[in-house]
Amino acid sequence: MERAEQAVQGNAGPLGGRIALVAGATRGAGRAMAVELGRAGATVYVTGRTTRDRVSEVGRTTETIEGTAELVDEAARAAGTAGRGIAVPTDHLEPEQVRELVGRIDREQGRLDILVNDIWGGDVHLDFTADKQPDMWDMDLEKGLRIMRLGIESHLVTSHIAAPLLIRNPGGLLVEVTDGTEEYNRRYRKPLFYDLAKTAPIRMAYDLGEELKEYGCTAVCVTPGWLRSEAMLDTAFKVTEENWRDACADVPHFAISESPTYVGRALVALAADPDVARWNGQSLSSGGLAQEYGFTDVDGSAPDAWRYLLEVESQGKPADVTGYR
Repeated sequence: MERAEQAVQGNAGPLGGRIALVAGATRGAGRAMAVELGRAGATVYVTGRTTRDRVSEVGRTTETIEGTAELVDEAARAAGTAGRGIAVPTDHLEPEQVRELVGRIDREQGRLDILVNDIWGGDVHLDFTADKQPDMWDMDLEKGLRIMRLGIESHLVTSHIAAPLLIRNPGGLLVEVTDGTEEYNRRYRKPLFYDLAKTAPIRMAYDLGEELKEYGCTAVCVTPGWLRSEAMLDTAFKVTEENWRDACADVPHFAISESPTYVGRALVALAADPDVARWNGQSLSSGGLAQEYGFTDVDGSAPDAWRYLLEVESQGKPADVTGYR
């Protein structure tokens, strides 16, 4: 019996038997995507640079890839599926480490069905609290180029090495993750290095979609909305997931924010869609996909953050999420 057939047997859930790699699954959207894939029955390889023994330049010890793998396992058990998480420490800027990772997936599973490029970690090189963001020539060049490597080069390295395994079987799904839809990101999101890092994945998904379709595979770019990530809650706003609405007193438009689980559910909906190829090359959002597939955030609402940010926040209107969640 083939390894892939063995994997499918005994699995429950819409993604039973699927093999996924979530590159950049330490925290935030990547962690939630990995958890929801596992809940849906997939075997999920979770990668990142922060482990229980080492901390990346992000400097947060509270989230690790081992912790993510355990959350994947817990979600699968709770849902009664055979999903599981496998933590593999990986720096995706090091091609040899990525080759070892993909080689391991090939040896252990013989296939790769879902590749998620959620690698980032560049926020530490930016200051979003500044009154004015620096012009390109005034920004520290070393930090700027590091942002380029973290947000773009890491994605290219991973896709280059993992794509041959992904295209081995028709139906593979490659997901670029960014911040902002194609429509929203037409505006300049200063500083320049950040703008490039967040617009490049949209183009990469389009380009890869052109190449993958020959092999019966699909590439898309997915963005969460205003994400209530761990750092957004405990560092930016000093709140928790339970009392996050308290932050709206200081930043009223935060009312449109969403939990990381929301984009995780968006990914599962895409991966389980037998007609996912209709989205090939497109820029998608958690809010837009919720309208298409009917899933909700953890509170039962369906926030459409990017439409809200374009139609309300950017127009200088007072915060009012009526009709947007």
